[in-house]
Amino acid sequence: MDTLVAFFSTYEAQIFTIVKNILLACLIIFAASFTSKLVRKAVFAGVSRLSNNDEIISNLLSKVASYAVYLIGLVIILDLFGVNTASLVALVGAAGLAIGLALKDTLSNIAAGIMILFLKPIKKGEYVEFSGNMGTVTDIGLFTSVFETADGLYISSPNSVVWNATIKNFSRNSKRRLEVTVGISYKDSIDVGMKVLLDLAAEYDVIMKDPAPQVIVHMLADSSVNLQLRAWVAPDKFWDTHWAIQKQVKPRIEAAGLTIPFPQRDLHIVKQD
Repeated sequence: MDTLVAFFSTYEAQIFTIVKNILLACLIIFAASFTSKLVRKAVFAGVSRLSNNDEIISNLLSKVASYAVYLIGLVIILDLFGVNTASLVALVGAAGLAIGLALKDTLSNIAAGIMILFLKPIKKGEYVEFSGNMGTVTDIGLFTSVFETADGLYISSPNSVVWNATIKNFSRNSKRRLEVTVGISYKDSIDVGMKVLLDLAAEYDVIMKDPAPQVIVHMLADSSVNLQLRAWVAPDKFWDTHWAIQKQVKPRIEAAGLTIPFPQRDLHIVKQD
């Protein structure tokens, strides 16, 4: 007991300093946790207004702001305990350079992710095609972008692959042209066939009047004259309209007295004496 009393008497100032710093560190951790939540909500709300409610970029920047608050709190705590933060920053910088050289491919994905988020060639919910892949954008992170295919498959692609590819975005523009092709017999009237397709298109309110639907002679094929209906619809109405018209084409053509011929060839047999 006397030993403990003597030890306390000798190091009383240091003990009180350590206890005080520990209590202050706990207080700083609590304050950083509380502040980070407020900052995260504020940044999310602000970025959402500036980015027209872009959920992905709002989440990313709010998380970065939240982590920055914790980082500041950590530096303050280290300073309380006498750690030379200037030397620590230099050490972290040197380590960061070494890590950056080792993870250059990963860092290229981060750079590509930042470019995608700010330049927005793709957005969440859009249907796109890139590097032979097609799917709906479900998430864009710092390292990878996630897509869901039409048949429900999950695609996770490095951001650098997406950024460096030619992207075909099916959802970005306000209209998309659908094309329905049907073949009629060479004996049938082309004008009648074109009128059938135009009348069919006029029955769908989702088909735009400007640009107006048109029917062209698409091809003089081996066994048929191929007519093609071209009409413009909103991207989200494209497939439903395409399938509905495709279903109606055959009965409408037949009701007009036209025929959809099977592929056929005329064979001429030459007899040699």
